[in-house]
Amino acid sequence: MSIKVGNTVEGKVTGITNFGAFVELEGGDTGLIHISEVANSYVKDINNFLKVNDDVKVKVINIDDDGKIGLSIKQLKDPDDRIDHAPKMSFEEKMDRFLKQSTDRQQDLKNREAKRGGNTK
Repeated sequence: MSIKVGNTVEGKVTGITNFGAFVELEGGDTGLIHISEVANSYVKDINNFLKVNDDVKVKVINIDDDGKIGLSIKQLKDPDDRIDHAPKMSFEEKMDRFLKQSTDRQQDLKNREAKRGGNTK
């Protein structure tokens, strides 16, 4: 099967990194699902969404000149489904969730900056 941008294909997760997951596709090609392409919500730890040997359905979103294949799970989902598998929430619940995610992201950025020796104020 020829892999083309826009195709939906199936594969198996072969590796997990802090920036994404490698997937072996039908035909033996390997592609990468970047952490930003896993879910519609913020993904702090990809291991909460994917595991090695998981079977996944993905969309091919790009193929670089050097043959690297970019994949996405979230682009297969309905764009209006902003929160994966979550029940309907009130405005207050959505705001609480947003504030928690925002705080988590800020803390994550501060931790990364501190590791690099930057100013954490």
